[in-house]
Amino acid sequence: MEQAYFPEMGETNPFLHMSLHMSILEQISINQPIGIAEAYQKLSAKRGNESDAQHDLMDCLAETIWQAQRTGQALDAAAYSERIKVKSA
Repeated sequence: MEQAYFPEMGETNPFLHMSLHMSILEQISINQPIGIAEAYQKLSAKRGNESDAQHDLMDCLAETIWQAQRTGQALDAAAYSERIKVKSA
């Protein structure tokens, strides 16, 4: 059975959600983009737990992906790094 998820109706695609978690954890493990591991540590301390810190970084990644899809361009690595920097400040 196929399921559609509609963000505008408050629905979250669980497969996308878990994929974003896995992407963020991989990026942290290799510190790519450079600085994400440090940002994660700062966010974990600030937020009091790793899950909320991951969700903060997932917001940055999701926004970057959305912008790329909206504009039909490649992911903007500099914009992604800046979003991470701002979020972890």
